Formats: sequence, C-alpha cells, structure tokens
Amino acid sequence: MSDSSSPRAAVVATREPEGAALLRSLTPLLTEWLPRQRWFAGKGRPVSGFALVAATELLPCTSGAAPGLLHLLVRARQPGGPEQTHPVPADCYQLLLGVRDALPPPLAGSLIGHPADGPLAGRTVYEALHDPRLAAVLLERLRSPGRLGPLLFQRERGTTIPQGLPPRPLSVEQSNSSVVYGDSHILKLFRRVSPGVNPDLELPLALARAGSDRVPAPAAWFEARPGEHPGEGGEAGEPMTLGVLQPFLPGTSDGWQLALDSLASHGDFSPSARTLGQAIAEVHTTLAQALPVTALGRRQLEFIASGMNERLEAAAAAVPALRPYRGKLHTVFDAVAGLGRGGRSWSAQRIHGDLHLGQALCAGDDGRWSVIDFEGEPARPIAERRRPQPVVRDIAGILRSFDYAACQHARSSPEEAGWAREWSEKNRDAYCSGYADASGSDPRDEDVLLRAYETDKAVYEVLYEARHRPAWLAIPMSAVQRLADT
Repeated sequence: MSDSSSPRAAVVATREPEGAALLRSLTPLLTEWLPRQRWFAGKGRPVSGFALVAATELLPCTSGAAPGLLHLLVRARQPGGPEQTHPVPADCYQLLLGVRDALPPPLAGSLIGHPADGPLAGRTVYEALHDPRLAAVLLERLRSPGRLGPLLFQRERGTTIPQGLPPRPLSVEQSNSSVVYGDSHILKLFRRVSPGVNPDLELPLALARAGSDRVPAPAAWFEARPGEHPGEGGEAGEPMTLGVLQPFLPGTSDGWQLALDSLASHGDFSPSARTLGQAIAEVHTTLAQALPVTALGRRQLEFIASGMNERLEAAAAAVPALRPYRGKLHTVFDAVAGLGRGGRSWSAQRIHGDLHLGQALCAGDDGRWSVIDFEGEPARPIAERRRPQPVVRDIAGILRSFDYAACQHARSSPEEAGWAREWSEKNRDAYCSGYADASGSDPRDEDVLLRAYETDKAVYEVLYEARHRPAWLAIPMSAVQRLADT
C-alpha cells in the first residue's frame, strides 16, 4: 500500500496539469459508465461533463502486475429536467477505480474502459469494489486511522476490527455500495456525497454512545476534506462523509422479506409488527435524549405543508397519472398548516428519515429488531435530512411499507387482494399499538399529521417508481387514490 507519509504517493491528481489530464482522459469512459449505475441520481438527464474535486491514490497506479487503486470525487454536470425551474448544483460522486495493465477474467464484468491518453493511457480501469485485493485496502485503511491527502480515516475508540477479513460486495440494488468483510463487518460507501456529516454516521454513533443496542455501532469511518491544505485542488468547506464500517448482523432477515413471506404463507405477522413498533419507539426515545428536541409552531408547520405541496407539484409535472389527484392531496397537506394557524404545535427531534421494512432487521433466534440505514432520503440535501422532524414521519414510512408489501402480493395473486388489504390494516394497527406501548403516545391520535406524511411518502414513491421501476407505479398510485378519497 502507498505510504501515507509521502504526498506524491497519496495524492496523484489534485493539481494542474495532472488533474485536468486525468479527468479529461476518464471523461469519455465515465460519461458512459456512470449513468448506468444503480446509485447514480441523475437518471434521465445526459451528463455534459465532470469537475474534479479530489483524486487520491490508495495504491500506486504505476505499470506492473500489482493493481492500483484510485479514489475520485467528481461532480457530474447535467442540464436540468423539465420539472426543475431553477439551476441544480452538480452532484458529487465517490468513485473507486481499479487500475491494471490487463483485467483478469473473473473481473471482466467490472470493466469501465481503457483511457486513450492521460496518466492512465493504455491501462485498464474498472470498478474496484469487485476486486478482493482492492476492497481489502479499504478495510486496512480503516483499521489504521490517519490522513491520506484529502481523506481522513477515523476509528471509534475501543472497537476491534480484525485484519485479513475476506471482502464480499453486496449485489442488492441500493443507492449506495456495501462490502461485507468476513461475517463480522460491513462497509457502506456513500456514492452521492455532500458537505456535512451524513446522518448514517451521526445518528448510529449518537445512539451507540447513549447505550442503545438497536443499531450496529459504527466502528470506523472516513471522510473527505478537499481544499484544506495549500497546493491542493478541490473545494474548501465542510467534510464529506464517504463511508461507515459497522458490525455485520448475520442470521437476521429484513422486515420486507419477512412481510412477503408472511403474505405468501398466510401467516400472522402482527406480533412481529407490534415488537417492531416498540423497537422504533425505543430508538426515537433515545434520539430525543441524546440530541436536541424542538417545537414546531405555526411558521414551521406552514413550511412543512408548503414543502409537501411543492413536492406534489414537481411529481405531478413528471408523472401525469398523479395530476387528477392534486386538488385532494393539497387539501391533506393544507390541513397541517391549518392546525398550525389554529395554535397547534408538535414536538420535533432527529428521526430515521427514510424508514421502511427493509431498514429493520429481525434476529431469527429471539425475534429482536435492529434498525439500519439512517441516511434519510438520499435525494434530499443533507441539511434537510438533519433537521428535527415529528416522529410520525418515521411511523408513516413503516405504514407505507406494510401497504407496499400487501399490494406487491396482490399483484402476484390478484384473487387475494382483499385478504392482503386486511393483512396490511392488521399489521399497521399492531405496529402503532406497539409504538404506543413503548412510548406512551399513540401515533394514530395524530391523524392529520400522520396522514399528511403518509401522503407525502406516497407522492415520493410515485416519482421514484416512475423513474426507476415503472412496472411498480400502480402500487403507490393505489395509495394515492386511497388517501385522496379518505
């Protein structure tokens, strides 16, 4: 591995003319490869170019039999879509590129391309996470905290991270990338990154330090601090969280798959739904103790309702099927602002922010729930995801997830649509009852706010499915119809 004490070994392309030559040579390859990645956020808009934020050699990229490892932060320039009425900042992406003279057959599927010129001319560039030798470098860097050019690797005090754990990238579709090391740790790499502490580091760290055992406690993490040192390129500002290493939880099943299994077998999922509600209530209680809590009055509630209405209009502009329901859905959101004008207020705190059944893991031996992926909705700015919010937003996410599972089952077994609807309602009630048992507050008593957040989530799902999984669009549209007619 390159010597972190050697600036030349650590930073290869943050200065002109090296940075310009490197980026220019990679641009044709990345323009084709990047939009095809599941985690690329700019689907539907062509990439017109890139800007280099930082480039760091984690392993030297010199010619020879040994692979090199290049860490890049690049901004993808894209024109705005039809639903965007103002300029959109270029998204910044984290790329991990392997560099070899020739690619071994097992890595053929990870090929990005061959630069025609520049510092890597004639070499083979590929997705590094699929190369066990290169994925292992990341674990070793996290085991040994310190700075490498603009990258800073940190480790939580008192943690044990074994060395030599074999890496295994996960192939599931998600907005980030994950690598499992042995059976003990998992590294989550954020692909679309922004200045500021990512909530998926901040909240699990706060929960773990407060004594909660409902989350895998972060063991190590790394961030980028480009532009801090004289002579470096990049951008000055807040650090960007790049990745978090946490304990892996083998032997667990996520709530989404358990729900689908229950539907397929006509099983009773309500005991699990109730204990899940209790687990989420415990997480919310601990977050309220560990981090600031505030109150939302008239101005804040009007702001929340305004944001919901704006997201509805943006989604309706992109998805014609949503347009007939705009009037009734606006009424749902306006009711929240109306309560604020009437003097009503709600408590707000840090929450999960993108909670659904897939973010909850259940241990097979005792049925205990753990909660993961506190990043929030990746499409929204980090500053927005870090704002205190009413806990019913998380509760609405799980309620939508029960409905999603039931609708998915009904799509495959139309004759069981009525039974699936009953299954959903039973588990929604059990979940809320469990939450009330553990928190002393029943979310069903906040029906106006809960309905608004469930509607806002359904609108988000409509836009997401229309862009990424059109065959699933009918699922959130059925919720839109139900919520509009309630």
